[in-house]
Amino acid sequence: QVHLVESGGGLVEPGGSLRLSCAASESISSPYMPAWFRQAPGKQREFVASITSVGIPNYLTAVKGRFTISRDTTQNTFYLQMNSLKPEDTALYYCNVKNLRTGYNYWGQGTQVTVSS
Repeated sequence: QVHLVESGGGLVEPGGSLRLSCAASESISSPYMPAWFRQAPGKQREFVASITSVGIPNYLTAVKGRFTISRDTTQNTFYLQMNSLKPEDTALYYCNVKNLRTGYNYWGQGTQVTVSS
């Protein structure tokens, strides 16, 4: 059982930056793949970014060039650096770790990101 704790959300003006962190209770190396999802009010949860065990990222098209996912395996932590934030990035952001062998997903509790002037 992997427990995930997020931090770093908040209120920011358009064009601003935030860094989300997700601390895992155990190693997030292979076979686990860390990822970030988000859910805006009235919308379905959507994939934002993921990173493989060898550091290859994948991004939602809408955030490419603005968001960066990274991981620190020594600290069992991964991050989402969000730059040039837009109002449409407003959502509850969830960190996720998927066991690629079993297909099981672990979720954090969510952290609110609000982009508004």
